[in-house]
Amino acid sequence: MIGQQHHVSGAHFAFTDRWGGVSAAPYEQLNLGGAVGDDPAAVRTNRERAARALGLDPAAVVWMNQVHGRDVAVVDGPWTGDAIPSVDALVTTRRGLALAVLTADCTPVLLADPVAGVAGAAHAGRPGLVAGVVPAVLAAMTELGAQPSRILAYTGPAVCGRCYEVPEAMRAEVAAAVPESRSTTSWGTPAVDVTAGVRAQLAAGGVPLREQSAVCTRESADHYSYRRDRTTGRLASYVWLGDAPGEALL
Repeated sequence: MIGQQHHVSGAHFAFTDRWGGVSAAPYEQLNLGGAVGDDPAAVRTNRERAARALGLDPAAVVWMNQVHGRDVAVVDGPWTGDAIPSVDALVTTRRGLALAVLTADCTPVLLADPVAGVAGAAHAGRPGLVAGVVPAVLAAMTELGAQPSRILAYTGPAVCGRCYEVPEAMRAEVAAAVPESRSTTSWGTPAVDVTAGVRAQLAAGGVPLREQSAVCTRESADHYSYRRDRTTGRLASYVWLGDAPGEALL
């Protein structure tokens, strides 16, 4: 259910896999995406299970209506009503409030400055990478007091540069914006490495990437991949600030 989890100086980072939920095929099992055609009741149950496995109140998780853009919302609590803003990044200073990113090949980016008490999360697909969602979320965090040199950054499971095949014109377009994203598939065709591009944008903002997931979603049967399966579920990545910013590094 929880594929990977990190606790560092009062900041918490977690990434799910596809197992341990109640969704039926082709979404089996732990689909956390509410807009992919799955039974809404199953998605609600899956979100509750995932949150409780992380020790979170399911009502204290903030989700996004992701649109592959660069807009950032600063939040201090869950959304009220059914109107979830169309954004691709979230920032908060509220401890215990978890920010969630949904993906099935795109790169989830989790960020936290435990000293300043600022957390951020971004959904970085190919369009969002080009649009600059990573610099945008870093700027929003800095405005709230975060310092780039203190920000802890993790990226989660995503399609790798050896598997993300695109037309040559698209590769050139993305590489013109983020040169580090230029890649070639393992079979020798043009490709884009979104996570490499994210890593470069973080570095340009003064933020070293603490850890990059080794999982390629297209290659892993334990993770959802839109490029592999088309009709499929969504993984979730969570970041939140705990109550003890001075706790020991794990």
